[in-house]
Amino acid sequence: MPNDAIAIFKSAPTKVSHRIRDRLLARQTRFFANDNIAACIEPGELDELVDEVGARLQDVLESLVIDTGADHNTRDTGRRVAKMFIHEVFGGRYTAMPPVTEFPNASALDELMIVGPITVRSACSHHLCPIIGKVWIGVMPNKHSNLIGLSKYARIAQWIMSRPQIQEEAVIQLADLLQQKMQPDGLAVLMQADHFCMQWRGVKDSGAGMTNSVMRGAFRDDAALRGEFLSLVRCRE
Repeated sequence: MPNDAIAIFKSAPTKVSHRIRDRLLARQTRFFANDNIAACIEPGELDELVDEVGARLQDVLESLVIDTGADHNTRDTGRRVAKMFIHEVFGGRYTAMPPVTEFPNASALDELMIVGPITVRSACSHHLCPIIGKVWIGVMPNKHSNLIGLSKYARIAQWIMSRPQIQEEAVIQLADLLQQKMQPDGLAVLMQADHFCMQWRGVKDSGAGMTNSVMRGAFRDDAALRGEFLSLVRCRE
């Protein structure tokens, strides 16, 4: 290769997605659809990513034979969708976890606490169709547990869900994070959601939803406590 060609090759700007991917690979960091990769994104790169994804989505629209030049409704759709994905729908993938203030259990609380319903929105990682539902969280603290502010449960849940997800894995991620933060004797997470991949496509069943749960510690071992949690959740539905 001639020297001038080598110089051009070396100076050519790398796509921001490639730079981020290279960092992830160098750090041996997994980047599945529902992983958070904020630690490998440098300041300003999300704006670059919006530009890159917007251009790719413009190509998709053209491949779908949509006249984005003459059709005023779709003229900037590629960029709008890119901004929506990166800053909103998948925001929990590209931004760091929201601050969570922890404080000691000064009153030695050891009774059941339930938070919910928390409205959550996600997208199915199989078809990128919306998942919209509610989450309930049950906590059985001990005197050594860390407690967190009420609004923080919602912030953490929304951060976890704002990624391409499947519901079964999302509740596990949420339970793992809360368990790590609080160290309670028991933790329960229950999620009920509608999946638009069933309503828009496939069977097109608008009435079907999904409910699943994760039970840890006392909620798994104590049937009476688990029953109390589920009974109180039903009262709030």
